[in-house]
Amino acid sequence: MTNNIVYIGLGSNIEQPYVQIKNAINALDGLPGTTVIADSGYYKSRPMGPKDQPDYINAVVKIETALEAKDLLTRCQQIEHRQGRVRSRRWGERSIDIDVLLFADQQIKTDKLTVPHPGISQRDFVYLPLLKLDPAIAIPGKMALKDLLHYDEDLVKDESKSDYGCQYAGDIDR
Repeated sequence: MTNNIVYIGLGSNIEQPYVQIKNAINALDGLPGTTVIADSGYYKSRPMGPKDQPDYINAVVKIETALEAKDLLTRCQQIEHRQGRVRSRRWGERSIDIDVLLFADQQIKTDKLTVPHPGISQRDFVYLPLLKLDPAIAIPGKMALKDLLHYDEDLVKDESKSDYGCQYAGDIDR
């Protein structure tokens, strides 16, 4: 079995978002053949979807896993279900959202999974935590994320430059 390096995005804006993200990270770490290697810490941002919902808490984790992408997605959805995820409206509030952002150097396009995640370079609450974990990270089939964004070190330090007001919100105590 080959172990793959995978980046997972997490987001929550209801039912104790910080706790939801921490619990999801612990659940990911408990998956068969999977270890959480690093986390970005918490990030806070305005909602991408409807504005009549609370701000989001987001994070990205780097994992090493022997699971195949399809199996990992299924297990992520099971974690969401166990943590009370209800899909009531598009881009609406949620207890937890878990997205496979990058899966090794693979490019995957199925009905249920697209990797690299199509929103990586458009969502500061995804790319800022990713760049914190690995400033040189490359997007398979494209280029280095920082080049894709025309990355500026000041972007990380000045949240007023980001689309959703994304700002660092603290370390994750695991």
